[in-house]
Amino acid sequence: MSILDSFSLAGKSALVTGASNDAGLCYGMAIALREAGARVAIADISPEVHKLADSLGGASAGYYSIQCDLCDEGSLAGAFANAQDIFGGGLDILLNGAGLQYRNEALTYPADKWRQIIDVNLNAMFFASQAAAKIMIPQGKGKIINVASLCSFFGSKNIPAYAASKGGVMQLTKALSNEWCAQGINVNAIAPGYMKTKLTENLVDTELGRTHTGRIPAGRWGESKDLMGVVVFLASGASDYISGAIIPVDGGYLGF
Repeated sequence: MSILDSFSLAGKSALVTGASNDAGLCYGMAIALREAGARVAIADISPEVHKLADSLGGASAGYYSIQCDLCDEGSLAGAFANAQDIFGGGLDILLNGAGLQYRNEALTYPADKWRQIIDVNLNAMFFASQAAAKIMIPQGKGKIINVASLCSFFGSKNIPAYAASKGGVMQLTKALSNEWCAQGINVNAIAPGYMKTKLTENLVDTELGRTHTGRIPAGRWGESKDLMGVVVFLASGASDYISGAIIPVDGGYLGF
């Protein structure tokens, strides 16, 4: 078998959370998983998830949509049952990408925003991983990929809930790997750096954006396409001996 064959996801099934619009990073990663051969079900609380899957060609093109509330136990269970129905049983890949951010100084940070961000960014990730593991452990294999952040490594400023949640994602990734790796499940995380998307493009050319750019050895902000290779790698057999890793995709920012 060629080394390139080990990167193929042909015949695999993937559930992706948090990719309900083409402005986010998970959208590109969902496309990457499909282009590598996996059938992809996108789960999100927004009804726009159905339009997104249809825009990509729908079931005939290997894209499916599941509307669910990841923070609701019953809705989450229904999403995994739905995914198994779609794929005819089993699940090979879970990409935990759903996330929120809210910017405010810590002293006046709203309690409802704190709870919401911790719930979506960390609690939902754990319970989705738990649901996936209950499918994957009997299979003896599976890949769980969490979306962390540079804030998994440092606290930043004015985003205390986001930083706390993403620090938790790093440790959760390691903890789940410690328990499940011996049972054939690889649990890893991708930590995107400063990324240029439709939601952040207006920030890039501001004074703050230029300050960030000056710290990035690559000299530019990342783009969704910069995450496509690493997500395929972590979802494929090429990464079978990697687990508990948090991989920065940051243009060298953390090494500066």
